[in-house]
Amino acid sequence: MSSDPRISRRSATRLTAAAALTSWIARPLAALADEPSPDAPSAEPASEDASPKVATTATSLPYLDRIGLQLYTLRNQMAEDPEATLAAVAAAGYWQVELMNIDEEAIKLAAIARDHGLAVHSGFLDFNIITDPKREGVASLPSMLEIAERIGLRHVVFGYIAKDQRDTADKCRAIADSANAAADKTREAGMRMCYHNHSFEFQPFAVDSGKENDAKPLTAYDIFTERFDPHQMEFELDVFWAKIGGHDPLAMMRRLAGRISQIHLKDLLSGTPVITDESKVPADAFQELGDGTIDIPAVMRLAKEIGVDECHVEQDQSPAPLESIVQSYQFLSTK
Repeated sequence: MSSDPRISRRSATRLTAAAALTSWIARPLAALADEPSPDAPSAEPASEDASPKVATTATSLPYLDRIGLQLYTLRNQMAEDPEATLAAVAAAGYWQVELMNIDEEAIKLAAIARDHGLAVHSGFLDFNIITDPKREGVASLPSMLEIAERIGLRHVVFGYIAKDQRDTADKCRAIADSANAAADKTREAGMRMCYHNHSFEFQPFAVDSGKENDAKPLTAYDIFTERFDPHQMEFELDVFWAKIGGHDPLAMMRRLAGRISQIHLKDLLSGTPVITDESKVPADAFQELGDGTIDIPAVMRLAKEIGVDECHVEQDQSPAPLESIVQSYQFLSTK
């Protein structure tokens, strides 16, 4: 018998998790998504014999033996039935989940995830803790870190900036400084902070009297890569948002080698133009892994080379999210 308690829990819950996945996928599509589509592809549920929870081979993609899922992909299912949803995630083949929030509810969700053999190493904080800490109702950094410690997180993710908080270079410089201070406190608490990008960071500022680089228009990403403390503040690179923002994810990974601790894996619909306003991205731009234009296996292999800790699948929009996560895992497992 394996001495790894996580493996033994997986063995004990495989049938339950597979049954949960079958049950969820069998439900009416309207219950699984905000905007059901009659043309949505379906996937066969994981079975006992075809369980992905087997030892990977030397030729498997790196990270497959600990591949994660960002739970935002299944936000509607998590709201309806977190127990069944997390069982389905385990049945689909994922080994860990990344939390949408770091709050009291996340403590309960992490416990449920671990009951199903899923590790929980990373979670997203309320970005206002960094961007607008005095706003009413925003938790304090120390209280958030205390919850993160109770959950047992390794990574705390700063994952968004509101439009009115990021519209000038000076505001972004101040946010970078605030993030550095928060990252320092996070390190003191035994965890690491990383910044998750969208595509707005690649939109040049219209005016910047204090331009740091006269050779090209300045962007928020320029400020963050220059101003984030490389010894404290790391990156969680989202390859979809980098690509739709007009950048080559592989080139960005090489440029930021040693500073990326996590990666979000998602694919981009072929023919999608550059879009730097996240609110204008069409839902069908988000594709299952292998169905778009991003070389996901190359991303994962380079991630291993440059020392990335974790890779998490995420699909922000899908007409059938549970089927999507199964399809994406199956793509990875055949590479």
